[in-house]
Amino acid sequence: MIDKWNAFVDKDLVIEQTASGKLDGLTFAVKDVFAIEDYTSGAGNPDWLRTHDPAKQHAPAIKRLLNHGAKLKGTTQTDELMYSLNGENFHYGTPMNPEAPGHIPGGSSSGSAVAVSSGLVDFSLGTDTGGSVRIPSSYCGIYGFRPTYGTVPIEGVIPLAKSFDTVGWMARQPKLLLDVGHILIEGQSGKGNFNKIFLGKDAWELLDKENKETILAYISSVEERMEDGEWIHISEEGLAEWANTFRIIQGIEIWEEHGEWIRKENPKFGPGIAERFHWTSTLKKSENKSRYDLREKIRESLSNLLGEEGLLVIPTAPGAAPLVHLHGEKAEQYRAKTMQLSCIAGLAGLPQVTLPLTKVNGLPIGLSFIANHNQDLKLLSFVNEFF
Repeated sequence: MIDKWNAFVDKDLVIEQTASGKLDGLTFAVKDVFAIEDYTSGAGNPDWLRTHDPAKQHAPAIKRLLNHGAKLKGTTQTDELMYSLNGENFHYGTPMNPEAPGHIPGGSSSGSAVAVSSGLVDFSLGTDTGGSVRIPSSYCGIYGFRPTYGTVPIEGVIPLAKSFDTVGWMARQPKLLLDVGHILIEGQSGKGNFNKIFLGKDAWELLDKENKETILAYISSVEERMEDGEWIHISEEGLAEWANTFRIIQGIEIWEEHGEWIRKENPKFGPGIAERFHWTSTLKKSENKSRYDLREKIRESLSNLLGEEGLLVIPTAPGAAPLVHLHGEKAEQYRAKTMQLSCIAGLAGLPQVTLPLTKVNGLPIGLSFIANHNQDLKLLSFVNEFF
């Protein structure tokens, strides 16, 4: 396999299927954070690779896919220790966005998104803590899914922030996204209908005018399929406050998880990543009880809003993928807006699917649907039926 996109860490790693099933004949790649027997995952950082041993067995998510006919072909690039939404890696370079040359692929599951978008594999696994499957899927013009927190086994995956980490996946067709869901998610029927959509005013305000007008033109067709639609304010406190709450709780968990290793090994991190890890070391859980209380309030209020038949409709990202090497204030402002959108499902632990709705000025723009807890297969069935 020729990897002209720099999507892969190891493009030559092949694990054959272990049984026949729904995914016969299909290939998938995995983000370089999943346990693969006799393979050492690098998590996007040479010092992590140097200080860790090969896995003794496959991660459960990989086992399930192999047991249903899929073949694993390669491990894919990620941001360092999964702590970014850009997909630019100081050590290994930036995977090239096939749908938006010269623009970032999004992260941290950057290589997984590029491998699918370029057609090198049929589908891929990534992880999504703060948007790491949804954002690169949107930027690269593919379908991406973050499941209900705790629905898909996370064992055998290098953690970032354990109360947010999920195993997500990407594909070019909604049918395949659903088929993979049937393999990875157990205990859900996927039956039932959605009959009401909620459009979050505060989320849509984060889009620039041109993108907003283009995407909203498609919303009317969604509304026609529903019994009811309503514009609401998602956040009483403001999405900026929600994003900051997510950022702080995530930061506390990141340092709890990786602080000891960082102190011991003094790893070399790239610009931006180093500063972010240093910031996490300054956080104290005891000083942020209100953040945890707010998270519980968000989880409860969104669950009550959506009920059994409601969908929250938001733009996946504030717009198209930014240019590579974009730094400074403009980059931080865009990242802040992105987190305001991606934190919604993250804080509430809800399933979210992003679909490649359209292009604006030749660049992919994603639209997202968020459902209530444990309605993952029902949500994926909805997208497969209508899109």
